[in-house]
Amino acid sequence: MSAEPAAPVALRVVRDPADAAPVRHYTVVAKDGTELRAWTNDVDGTMTGPTVLLCNGLGTNAWSWPALLDPDCGVRVISWHHRGTGGSARPADRTHVGIDSFVDDALAVLDDAGIASCPVMGWSMGVNTAFELAYLHPHRVSALFAVAGVPGGTFASMLAPFGVPRFARAAITVNAARLMGILGKPASQLAKRLPIGPITGAVVTHSGFMLPVPDVVMARRAIKEFLTTPIDWYMHLAVTTSKHVRVSLRSIDVPTTFVAGRWDVLASAEDMRTASERIAGSSYVRLNASHFVAMEKPDEVHGHLLELLSLTPAV
Repeated sequence: MSAEPAAPVALRVVRDPADAAPVRHYTVVAKDGTELRAWTNDVDGTMTGPTVLLCNGLGTNAWSWPALLDPDCGVRVISWHHRGTGGSARPADRTHVGIDSFVDDALAVLDDAGIASCPVMGWSMGVNTAFELAYLHPHRVSALFAVAGVPGGTFASMLAPFGVPRFARAAITVNAARLMGILGKPASQLAKRLPIGPITGAVVTHSGFMLPVPDVVMARRAIKEFLTTPIDWYMHLAVTTSKHVRVSLRSIDVPTTFVAGRWDVLASAEDMRTASERIAGSSYVRLNASHFVAMEKPDEVHGHLLELLSLTPAV
């Protein structure tokens, strides 16, 4: 396979005057008419390197990927905010928030950018989306980079570091999400008032759920942006996506890398390892990190991405 990077693709983006960060936002209309707020790190259309589609973690944002926001990262990223989060509209039919709808959104972002095929990376629930996209539309995916996520059955993969038996994991986590959905509106009011300053940031990044990060300012912004999504809506997304079953990996025949966090409570590192073993030639890496491995170990994660891209045929 050629190690040459994919040819640059000119993105049709619109400058966001209110956004001084190295990200530009633009609107993409999904298959069902939902308006999505897409984003790219290609600020002025001159970034070189291969184009990669990012299927992000549920309700997360660009600030969760500090390495990709470095102008010299060597990767052009296109992505979008999930329905009802980060400026994307809620769908007219509130049931259209499952992995099948997210796959349609991924296709809409690719089509809008004029990209026939490219490497696809996913984080957390975005790994479900990436692998479902590869399964249903293999001609659109030239490589897969899975970070802290499993290709389906996500809620049964949670709580592994606590020794919770597999048969109980989904019941515990899905029911917890349902309960949070009921309590979501008052909880959202509290979340909006939570100051995300140095003290709060330090508490979160030393909580064990998340570990210390090299870029604390970027982490605080990622947390602040995440908390703008109403909790009841977020839990509606979570419960709906929990229904996504394991993706068949038999037909996956593109370069694939799994990057797991050793202490990840939301995606079992062991489950990621066994998924990797079911794909011929796949690579598996376990880092001393939590679910937020891309924030905690940005250089290492980015290095593994670049290594995968070097093995991916130019399109």
